[in-house]
Amino acid sequence: MIDKVVATADLAVADIPDGATLMVGGFGLAGVPDMLIEALVRKGAKGIHTISNNVGIDGRGLGRMLDAGMIASHTGSYVGENKLLETMVLSGSLPLTLIPQGTFAERIRAGGAGIPAFYTPAGVGTIVAEGKECREFNGKHYLMELALKADFAFVQAWKGDRHGNLIYRKTANNFNSVMAAAARITIAEVEELVEPGEIDPSHVITPGIYVKRVVVGGKRPKIIERKTVRPRPVGLVEGGLQ
Repeated sequence: MIDKVVATADLAVADIPDGATLMVGGFGLAGVPDMLIEALVRKGAKGIHTISNNVGIDGRGLGRMLDAGMIASHTGSYVGENKLLETMVLSGSLPLTLIPQGTFAERIRAGGAGIPAFYTPAGVGTIVAEGKECREFNGKHYLMELALKADFAFVQAWKGDRHGNLIYRKTANNFNSVMAAAARITIAEVEELVEPGEIDPSHVITPGIYVKRVVVGGKRPKIIERKTVRPRPVGLVEGGLQ
């Protein structure tokens, strides 16, 4: 088996050209491969077509690439936390394709599974249906949706081995696992690197056959996308009432 560990994130992204299509895993700010994103920002690649659930927030996640003027278009399902993105979309300077989240996930999964298209009822009778084939099955209407694939995918895993076998943790599993299979070259950023055989095969979520490169990112601070707090009752202190 091949040792897929690359010494640095900069080396891992060195061959990503201008104009590439890039899938980036994560859900909100959970499971986002920040080290790989930062390396691509340092490289300065331009005209990147991103496919990701969201575009991070201002200054975090894919928001870093947006700040650097690297994104030529974006395809995803949620864009509500990035003010710069909002400004660019409203001004018409950034093409944006919004897809219902379940359809988005399935289009990526289909790309990895070699399924060119599928039918779904999501979006029937709405603007989502514009320009798409609609067929009736058993008295119900469905839209045909095409698979999504990419030149490269950045994914972030909790644990991985030198052969590229990966485990994701909780919310961070969202989109990372399906994207890992849907790109020509998948680069994994792992929090913890272990030796081959240390991961129980029954626990592997992404088999190493889908992963071309592994970079060790280490433990990272857990950033909350939007903090929602409520006032403490009068007299309340840590551990109970005063």
